[in-house]
Amino acid sequence: MRTRYPGYNVLDKYHTVSWNDASRRAVDKRLHQVPPRRFFTEDEWQTLSAICDRIVPQAPGPLAPVPIPAFIDAKMHDNETDGAQDASMPSMQECWRRGLRAIDDEARLRFGAAFRELSAGRQETVLALVQTGDLRSPEWEGMPGGKFFKSRLLHDIVTYYYGHPAGWNEIGFGGPASPRGYVRMGFNRRDPWEAEEVRRD
Repeated sequence: MRTRYPGYNVLDKYHTVSWNDASRRAVDKRLHQVPPRRFFTEDEWQTLSAICDRIVPQAPGPLAPVPIPAFIDAKMHDNETDGAQDASMPSMQECWRRGLRAIDDEARLRFGAAFRELSAGRQETVLALVQTGDLRSPEWEGMPGGKFFKSRLLHDIVTYYYGHPAGWNEIGFGGPASPRGYVRMGFNRRDPWEAEEVRRD
């Protein structure tokens, strides 16, 4: 098990004073309003889905899997930018399109097949090469692979996973702070309504 909080379910707070109606609406949206694919092509979607499975492998659970590709697709469709952009990188939407195309081409050059067709181990090898910038594909021209990995691929995938109740359960996070808030803010201190960590030494 990956979690240090076995048996914890953040949704147990749903009808308690820990959350208000605004918190419940935000959680409901993430759980029940999965957006349809509107931005990525089918090939891009399949590549993105395979990448998400390698970056954040998801164990079975009551709230899993988190539909990370759908949330990224919605962000690209709505052009919901991060508020800042590295001048050495293309626009957010172009980063994803070019990055997915380049990862597929890198996979073909290295292993003779599209990324989604490779074994998990070879997929991880391709992603490690992207992360370190050890690249052969001309599709990367004008976009540093290492920066794409860190500032776009990793950023978006991890943000959407740990912004979802399934991710909160994994790390013992209590979800939105409204209206109760958190009081014991010091290192290794825990409010009584927070999850208690079970260590496996």
